[in-house]
Amino acid sequence: MSKEIRRPVRAIALSGAASLALAACATVPGSSVPAGSPITQQEASQGAEYHPQFLSQYGGAETGPQAQYVEQVGKNIAVQSGLANAQSAFTVTLLNSSVDNAFAIPGGYVYITRQLVDLMNNEAELAAVMGHEVGHVAARHSAKRQAKSQQNALLGVLGQVLAGAVLGNSALGQLGQQIAGTAPQLATLSYSRNQELQADQLGVTYLKRAGYDPRAMASVLQSLAAQNSLEAQLQGRDATIPEWASTHPDPAGRVQNALQLAQAAGVGGVTNRDTFLARIDGLTYGDDPKQGVIEGNTFIHPEYRLTFSVPQGYYMMNGTSAVTIGGGTGQAQFSSAPFNGNLQSYVANVFQALGGDQQTLVPQSIQNTTVNGIPAAVGQARVNNGSQNVDVVVYAYEFGNNQAFHFAAIAPAGQAGVFNPMFQSMRRISSAEASAVVPRRIDVITAGSGDTVATLSRRMAFANAQEQRFRVLNGLFGNAQVVPGQKYKIVVRGQ
Repeated sequence: MSKEIRRPVRAIALSGAASLALAACATVPGSSVPAGSPITQQEASQGAEYHPQFLSQYGGAETGPQAQYVEQVGKNIAVQSGLANAQSAFTVTLLNSSVDNAFAIPGGYVYITRQLVDLMNNEAELAAVMGHEVGHVAARHSAKRQAKSQQNALLGVLGQVLAGAVLGNSALGQLGQQIAGTAPQLATLSYSRNQELQADQLGVTYLKRAGYDPRAMASVLQSLAAQNSLEAQLQGRDATIPEWASTHPDPAGRVQNALQLAQAAGVGGVTNRDTFLARIDGLTYGDDPKQGVIEGNTFIHPEYRLTFSVPQGYYMMNGTSAVTIGGGTGQAQFSSAPFNGNLQSYVANVFQALGGDQQTLVPQSIQNTTVNGIPAAVGQARVNNGSQNVDVVVYAYEFGNNQAFHFAAIAPAGQAGVFNPMFQSMRRISSAEASAVVPRRIDVITAGSGDTVATLSRRMAFANAQEQRFRVLNGLFGNAQVVPGQKYKIVVRGQ
């Protein structure tokens, strides 16, 4: 959650699971231009309008040699699509986000997060992901969605959950309280099965045209599936999106299809592994301290000098504008909104924003209190979503300097108390605690003659699952071992 924190309603949806990095694919409303046509002036203008919003939502653009390298690879693969003949027609951005995601929008705008780049192991995989996203744009998939789906792609995760739960107008709202850990994922499902597979196929085609090994699409999908499984294991949630919740295959289901596409395209081409690893060496891994960091079940923001913990069995996903909390029987988000010095008005305004334009959402009461010496206020509303009663809770805190933060939580009626320990855990941190928060980064090393997966894994800057993290980070699946003289990624702490 960055320094410029916005209210969670009507923000761009964040994809928190690696399995959705090639599926969330946030978009702006599509045009009626036929598939395969060059970029139109209308699309270019539309992309330019939305571009600053995407930058703001995803932590802004990275700069420097790493960003320039990603831009170079992205433009080279994008021009293979036929959307434009010149690389200058495309804007490729490396985003400062710890969320595994990539997407493209009409007008030649392509985005990829540094966290997703961290997961890759060669240049061909980087090209594959961006080729997939450009494929969605070239096929004009966004134009084929229903208007409601297009609008939902721009809704915040909790805003979408709450809108559905309060208004009873979406399966997401009705399922949000029943399926532990899937609400953030459900909020970003958008492309159909056929559209995802077509984008994979186009991505493989672009890889072949650019001279890359087309098998890179399958290998990066395999890494995404492994990363999603590991994250789910570490967070104590189900790694699989229920079949009924998705019309498109997840990365694990697409690996074999991508391999078949590569065989049909003709195996061969470069991967540029060593070049890629050299160019991303030092890239930030995980949360940027400027956006706050998650350590286990605790979130800490060194700039705002605050911290809180989530209940056992719940997990967090850190986005640019909010921290999403899921698991158990409810979901929540931690964020901020405009504050005029009155906490009761602040809480009432958050409820109004959550209700949106179609529903008046008013708390039964708003009570002032204190939490660990911090002035606070809490409001709760019980509403019926058409099938059951749910409780919506807003818990706000005043941190001085005309700044307030809040949790917005939803749970089945009578069960919102599960979040009370989280609400009560909010506290200020000392300058020493804030100074102790340092970023993690990728460090590319060369395996020595005596190195093994075990020896290199012990150098990973994590307290748990070191070997699993190392294997996923380097695409070492099954019983694969390190090769002396070959380069590998580890995660270390420090600037």
